[in-house]
Amino acid sequence: MDRRGFLRSGSLTGIGLTATGGWSLALGNYQLHLSDPSNTGPALDLEEITVTELQNKMQSGEQSSVSITKAYIARIEQIDRNGPMLNSIIELNPEAIAIAENLDKERKQGKIRGPLHGIPILIKDNINTGDGMLTTAGSLALIGNRAKEDAFVMKQLRNAGVVLLGKTNLSEWANFRSSHSCSGWSSRGGQTKNPYILDRNPSGSSAGSGSATAASLSALSVGTETDGSVVSPASVNALVGIKPTVGLWSRSGIIPISASQDTAGPMARTVKDAAILLGAGVGVDEKDPVTREASGKSLTDYTPYLMKDGLKGKRIGIEKSHLQGNPDLVALLRAAMTAMEQLGATIVEVDVNTTLKTLGNAEYTVLLYEFKDGLNRYLISSNAKIKSLKELIAFDQENETKLMPFFKQEILVESEGKGGLDSREYLESLEKTKGFRKTIIDLMTTNRLDALSGITNGPACCIDLVNGDYDNGPSLSTPAAITGFPHITVPMGLFHGLPIGVSFYAGPYSEPTLISIAYAYEQASLKRQKPSFQKALLA
Repeated sequence: MDRRGFLRSGSLTGIGLTATGGWSLALGNYQLHLSDPSNTGPALDLEEITVTELQNKMQSGEQSSVSITKAYIARIEQIDRNGPMLNSIIELNPEAIAIAENLDKERKQGKIRGPLHGIPILIKDNINTGDGMLTTAGSLALIGNRAKEDAFVMKQLRNAGVVLLGKTNLSEWANFRSSHSCSGWSSRGGQTKNPYILDRNPSGSSAGSGSATAASLSALSVGTETDGSVVSPASVNALVGIKPTVGLWSRSGIIPISASQDTAGPMARTVKDAAILLGAGVGVDEKDPVTREASGKSLTDYTPYLMKDGLKGKRIGIEKSHLQGNPDLVALLRAAMTAMEQLGATIVEVDVNTTLKTLGNAEYTVLLYEFKDGLNRYLISSNAKIKSLKELIAFDQENETKLMPFFKQEILVESEGKGGLDSREYLESLEKTKGFRKTIIDLMTTNRLDALSGITNGPACCIDLVNGDYDNGPSLSTPAAITGFPHITVPMGLFHGLPIGVSFYAGPYSEPTLISIAYAYEQASLKRQKPSFQKALLA
């Protein structure tokens, strides 16, 4: 059916993508419905709106979950499909309005599931949903893969009352395909743009989640991280991103890279919203044994730790290598350090990077082995036609012009060349990474630190499909990734119009402490600015 016929019928079948990665629009006439009196309330300004503000509007009757959901869909049409054309949404959920209607009925009956009741969210397209949407990791090789059931974390969020609005684009295979890739590009979804300066990418691999949430295309989003893929797109999109302790959120039903390091996590515009989402996703999952370790250490509500005095008396270890280099970036960090001290924190300079360098390729080696093992397990039980990493490589090669028009798949090939998880190379590399975990704990103990901190990562890279991403400055994602420790990033300011985040990470299950620190800094600094959708830096 063409677009005109769709608007006449008013039907809803979601946004999909053609096999060549182009958009096929099927939004329905939401914009016409927004002014329908039956949807209640005045026009809704979604820019920078918080979860609490949305709840208040639903509680007062000014808005409903249906009207809010329709408003987001209209904004996606306006900003993602037209105007700046961010290309952050890979697929809209055909059931979104029906979900919202059900949740509105529950509200009228006095049943409120919690602070996320009726709130629209977006999730990354490597997270299974047992509905009409695909789960493809952005790859055309997985077209047709409709999951048999929701990923565990998606079940938790549905139980909390979210409206699943759709799925976001990502760096294909969560940026574990080529060492020359451009973040935010996938063969299924094309290239996602950074809403601050449109010729920059939103970093990866949760690029679509970062871009969409920054542009207020949803209240919240979920990304996934192996090393930096929640906190990095959060940082370059002026968001709060939380990478939980590995195991706090289940990984079952999520297309994997590493059993040692993978986790999903919240992305939001405020610490409070991120904390609300974090608690909703927690739960012990029998299909992911690591979640058992969180029993007795996790919470379903982290909002009591939103403390404006959360930095008072805290000792913060600043990565000293981040105090050198680009003077403008260093100035942002030093201003953040001053703010922390004014809030009662003690700053201690520490050196994590030197120890990190001694690991060599140990982390990467672990990822290569675990990716092969985890992906083969996922594919064999999925509804995808491709059933192994070996078949995936062959499919990509056979369809090179569509799947590899800009960069290849050397990481996939290298991973396929590895043996099993009983291989000596894997076990020795894994042992090295475990040793690094002990080093971080010892460093924090010796210096009596509550958290480690520094620049999350440098400014967003230019979109460059020929050469791929480049070194954009300091980064703090890897220590927390290798150790499996929780990590939170908060907006620290703008660098030539591009957002930069400040990071805090600490030992396992230290989310309450990190949230209190991050909230105190956020509320004192208020550095988030909404995106300008500038075409280019010099435009």
